[in-house]
Amino acid sequence: MTATRHFLLAAGGTGGHMLPAYALAGELIARGHRVALVSDDRGLRIPGAPAELETHVLPAGRVHGGPVGWVKAALAIRKGRRMAIDLIREFDPAVVVGFGGYPSLPSLLAARATKRPSVIHEQNAVLGRTNRLLASRVDAIAVAYHNIHRFPPKCEMKRHLTGNPVREEVIAIRDDGFPPLPEDGIFRLLVVGGSLGATILSAVVPAAIGMLPKALLDRLQVVQQCREDDLAAVRAKYAELGVAAECAAYLPDLPERLRWAHLFIGRAGASTVAELACAGRPALFVPYPQAMDDHQTYNVVDLVDAGGAQSFPQPQFTPANVAKQIQRLALEPGAIELAAEQAASCGLPEATRTLADLVESFAPPPLMDVIRVGASAQRKSASGVAAARREAK
Repeated sequence: MTATRHFLLAAGGTGGHMLPAYALAGELIARGHRVALVSDDRGLRIPGAPAELETHVLPAGRVHGGPVGWVKAALAIRKGRRMAIDLIREFDPAVVVGFGGYPSLPSLLAARATKRPSVIHEQNAVLGRTNRLLASRVDAIAVAYHNIHRFPPKCEMKRHLTGNPVREEVIAIRDDGFPPLPEDGIFRLLVVGGSLGATILSAVVPAAIGMLPKALLDRLQVVQQCREDDLAAVRAKYAELGVAAECAAYLPDLPERLRWAHLFIGRAGASTVAELACAGRPALFVPYPQAMDDHQTYNVVDLVDAGGAQSFPQPQFTPANVAKQIQRLALEPGAIELAAEQAASCGLPEATRTLADLVESFAPPPLMDVIRVGASAQRKSASGVAAARREAK
């Protein structure tokens, strides 16, 4: 049995950074390793962490606010780096893994200072600001897409395609296949705007549904996650249309809702896109236009090119355009099933295990493993010599 190693993970304070970190932590713990995670207060409030995961908060700073803000951020990063060096010396990780976001920066800088192997993972199709800063300083860069924008050419040899880790509950949906949709059967629509909802979805989607033919309205079931401020208006609109709809500010059982959905409508965050591809669910995306480097637009390119999704720049995300696509997918024979197959073709369900394999490959073997391997080699050598002597007699 391989001896336990220690791994230190560092991630920014958003779900896009934290959920892949939680997934890797769970896989490494399942393999018998000890894992600690560094983030900020906001990140550690995000649910989903494995029970055995150790957590630490370190100052990181955020580079914004002009020269004064830059100085404050530099001081916070410097302090965080010193604290991360102390943590590394105490925890003794074999590898330090970063998932982007400013809270990952001090730990990766500390890894370099203490000469520990380091790996970064990029969830989006554009290499993020923190990961761009660290790219030349780490041993490997795991990516979620074949094409990564703003990737430094000099780091090409470090690139490893792993995909984005997703929840096991979502991977299980893939094995169940696409829910049947008979010609007169219920058409289930799942609308999600991210952890805080998106007002444009609350405005556009009900209006689009109101433009559908009555025969389709009678078959429609909608589950929509909305901002708290939009809930009453969205519920009233669906009630006016006579559409069976459930609206909530939070959907705790999202994988189960995804299991029965025929079509998804929402933003294009990295975790959302990865889960849809793994589950094999077609989508209508409206990428968030203020996302850093417009990364949500790039996140959906593979799915759109494969035919598993449609993407609308926000100005083109209109009721008429959305209604047209819903009607096509729901009523054109075989259209929704084909789109589901094409979405599934982009999924990388082994992403968590592939990333764990990559991270483990940079971990030097513990002393006891070296002793075991050496002893095993000596036994085999001695056995071979003894066999040769017997043969010679």
